Amino acid sequence: MMRKLWQVVVYLMIFCVGFVAGLYTLPILTAPPSPSKLELATHAQQALYSGEFKADLAGSDALHYGNGQVRLTNAMISFDGTLSPGPDYQLYLANRFIDNEADFLAYKGTMTRVASVNTFDGFIIKVPADINIARFNTVIVWCESFEQFITAAQYQ
Repeated sequence: MMRKLWQVVVYLMIFCVGFVAGLYTLPILTAPPSPSKLELATHAQQALYSGEFKADLAGSDALHYGNGQVRLTNAMISFDGTLSPGPDYQLYLANRFIDNEADFLAYKGTMTRVASVNTFDGFIIKVPADINIARFNTVIVWCESFEQFITAAQYQ
């Protein structure tokens, strides 16, 4: 009887580890190709604003971070660097610098969602025509599924 119970516990632990590993790797395996360095460099030359995603923000950790340069034009937002992989990343613009989960949740209603982030080694995202980037000062990457802060960069 005790042996059967132990086997069930071991099987449940293996299932849980596999499930978590699947959640982590699925976004990596299904991600579209990242933009080329040439595309990112071309956008960087046209940028009106720039900022830096840093891994050492208050809300970032070893599994939730971004490192690299983010650049903005009126039509596009690009990122040349690395994001920790994860599901359901969303890009937001905010009127204040936010660097942690609690502040993000407190001010989420004042932010504007731009688009989904589907690549982790750089991205170029189209800014919808009704969004004026000059009205904001911070770009934030947020994991909607797990309500997890990833990274942010102040650009003005």
